[in-house]
Amino acid sequence: MFTHLNNYTPHRIELEKERVNAVLIPLIKKEDGYHILFEVRSKHLRRQPGEICFPGGRVESFESPKEAAIRETCEELLLSPSQVHVFGCLDYVINNARLRIEPFLGELLDYENTFSTDECDSVFSVPLSFFLENKPEVHYTKTFNVPEEDFPFEDVPGGRNYPWSVGKYSVYFYRYEDKIIWGLTAKMLYHNLKHVSPA
Repeated sequence: MFTHLNNYTPHRIELEKERVNAVLIPLIKKEDGYHILFEVRSKHLRRQPGEICFPGGRVESFESPKEAAIRETCEELLLSPSQVHVFGCLDYVINNARLRIEPFLGELLDYENTFSTDECDSVFSVPLSFFLENKPEVHYTKTFNVPEEDFPFEDVPGGRNYPWSVGKYSVYFYRYEDKIIWGLTAKMLYHNLKHVSPA
């Protein structure tokens, strides 16, 4: 009985409800060493206009996260796939909205500061050494459970006064010159610096 569990690999419950994005942490080599390239999202975009981010986007059903990261990078920075050298995958993050973002570390070859004006207002780079030498600020937000109106309050102890748990969510900030790199972009970068630091 229950022998099927001998070789069962556990999965995250409700994994199918996660949305998956992939991004590239793009390195460019300059005279003073590696820099990390960032995009400033177009102010005309519906989601997160004007924010600083890495190139990337939704993983489509026909591709792997790595393929999505390369495709999105090429579309947003007007590159050919041969100009994107991917070193490997990095540690991923899941936000409170069930969005999983899978980052990859890569180098842009022969990059000339091109970008799609449909996606970006501008691009800029920051020396990798800045992130290795400076820790981010960390601030926190509280997360709450807010039941919908049709929630069956009568079926839980305390009804509408049920003591829902309150979460704490860390938000990271890097300040470089006049640029503020924050949120999931900063969080992914900070937690993957151990992989980004050149040997």
